[in-house]
Amino acid sequence: MKKTLLGLALGLAFGTASAQSVDELVDNVEPQVIEWRHHFHENPELSNREFETAKYITEYLKTLDVEITTEVAKTGVVAVLDSGKPGPTVALRADMDGLPVKERNDLPWKSTKTGEFDGNTVPVMHACGHDTHMAMLMGAAEVLTQMKDQLRGKVKFIFQPAEEGAPPGEKGGAEVMVKEGVLKSPDVDVIFGLHINANTDIGKVRYTPEGAMAAVDPFKIVIKGKQAHGAYPWKSVDPIVTAAQMVMSLQTIVSREIKVIDSAAVVSVGSIHGGNRSNIIPEDVELVGTIRTLSKEAREHIYEAMERKVKGIADSMGAKAELTLPLDYSYPITFNDPDLTARMLPTIQEAAGKENVLLSKPVTGAEDFSFFQEEVPGLYLWVGGKPLDVSVEESPAHHTPEFYVDDKGMKLGVSLLTKMTIDYMNKSN
Repeated sequence: MKKTLLGLALGLAFGTASAQSVDELVDNVEPQVIEWRHHFHENPELSNREFETAKYITEYLKTLDVEITTEVAKTGVVAVLDSGKPGPTVALRADMDGLPVKERNDLPWKSTKTGEFDGNTVPVMHACGHDTHMAMLMGAAEVLTQMKDQLRGKVKFIFQPAEEGAPPGEKGGAEVMVKEGVLKSPDVDVIFGLHINANTDIGKVRYTPEGAMAAVDPFKIVIKGKQAHGAYPWKSVDPIVTAAQMVMSLQTIVSREIKVIDSAAVVSVGSIHGGNRSNIIPEDVELVGTIRTLSKEAREHIYEAMERKVKGIADSMGAKAELTLPLDYSYPITFNDPDLTARMLPTIQEAAGKENVLLSKPVTGAEDFSFFQEEVPGLYLWVGGKPLDVSVEESPAHHTPEFYVDDKGMKLGVSLLTKMTIDYMNKSN
């Protein structure tokens, strides 16, 4: 990648970085962060196919004083900044992949790209803000590299593929990065990550101690009965009636067995397939759904209850049922280490302004950043991307064709990543 005139100007500006404040350096890099974001947004790639994205990131990182490793978990890029002084290793993570969504926004840098998903050609869009995440992490790498003489220890910049889930039949994302040793050599002490949010005002940041986002466990239930003519149901073992009872009973796990005042949980059946004619009771029915939990105890209880209810209802109807749980992937709880959260809260408040730091309730969405947090203490934040003149009701949701976040929201993200890294290093003995 050729360095732009802006990039060259930034290099000159950062020549005396040690004498400048973080805020000044973040101000200087903001135009380049916006340029990076526009490039990524215009050129999205699907999960495990982020080849050109990885090349673009790598070419820029080559202009910095960092050690680069590519093809981690297929397309991931990892860079290490070594201050040359003893201290902790702080990891910073951004996700890289887009979604099979056709963009409807009228932007000079809108996406018109396509990709292949499950054998089909599909439109591709950064409909969840990963374009901003990469740009913000590149901005933080620029600032921290220029402040190398003020650091203690190492910084590991992790550009992660396939956060949205690997294609069918493949593995990917944070889980694979962890298995390939991304948190080793050097060993990571803590990891920070953030997500732009289309429903939070620019300039604000939200945090949640402990369980911030849910564990996700997809499941499949195959009910086998006995086929018969629809006019003679007594000759059947009806898997459709069995499935209906099962769907209703699964809802009582949360409503009657989970102490929801302590921790929210969800059991949702998302699809039912069985039968092909009005007058035939089929032989089998398939249910597919998802479980979301915010505590280890609730997760373990639902696993046990699913087995109990599926078997019990099938037995009572004379049917057989097979439960696959988890189905094809599983994410742990995105768990913000409470001690780390408390330790970094003053830094977050300094970066955003105390009045702009909001304590938020957990959400039942999921994030594979959780795989990093299972290995080392981690903190995951939400950074505002909603323009101030747009109401929450009018702001398009994530994963939709109209999804939009304002460039102005990224400056706070760069500041947070940079200041949390520096402050954690300085507060470590």
